[in-house]
Amino acid sequence: MLYSFSRGVLRLVLYGARGMAVSGRENVPRRGSLIVAANHLSYWDPVIVGCVMDRQVHFMAKKPLFEIPVLGPFITAVGGFPVDRGRAGAGTIKLAAALLREGKVLGIFPEGTRSRSGLILPPELGTFLLAAKTDTPVLPVAIAGSRGMAGRVRVYIGEMMAPPERDGGRTGLTAYGRRWAEEINRLLGLV
Repeated sequence: MLYSFSRGVLRLVLYGARGMAVSGRENVPRRGSLIVAANHLSYWDPVIVGCVMDRQVHFMAKKPLFEIPVLGPFITAVGGFPVDRGRAGAGTIKLAAALLREGKVLGIFPEGTRSRSGLILPPELGTFLLAAKTDTPVLPVAIAGSRGMAGRVRVYIGEMMAPPERDGGRTGLTAYGRRWAEEINRLLGLV
C-alpha cells in the first residue's frame, strides 16, 4: 500500500515537474522473476525505475542509507534491503535470490555507484552472477537527465536479455556485463 501510494505521488512529480518520457514499456513482462539493471547517475534513479515499472521493484540499497532516521525505515517499508558497498554478504544474496524465486522484480545498478561523468562505468559482475545462479532474465534500463531537481528525465527500456550461462565463469559474466553496457549505450544513443 505504501509502495503504491508513494509511486503515485512520485509519478506526479516526475511526469509533471520533470517531464519524464518513457519508451519501451512493452518490454516489461507482467509476471515472472526479473532483474532490472539500470545505469546510475543520481539518487533519483531508484525512484525513477520504481515509477516506470508497473510491478513493485525491490532494491538493494547501500547500508548507510538505512541508518538515516526517516529514510531507512521508508526504504525498508517499500521493499528495499541493505547491501555493503563493494561486497554483498551471504544474507543479502540469499534474500535477493529468494525474492527472485518468488517471481519478484529486483532492481540493481550494476555499476555499483553513481557515474559522475555520465558514461557507463564497468559493471560489477555480482548482478550477472545472481542472474545466472537464479536463471533470471535481465532487463536493461537506460536513464538520462536524472541529475538535480530540474530538467527532463528520459527512460529507455531495452529488450530482455536471457540469463547468463551458469557455467560461463568469470569470462562469461564479463562478456555478459559488456553486452549489458553496450545495450545501455545503444539505448542512450551513445553508439
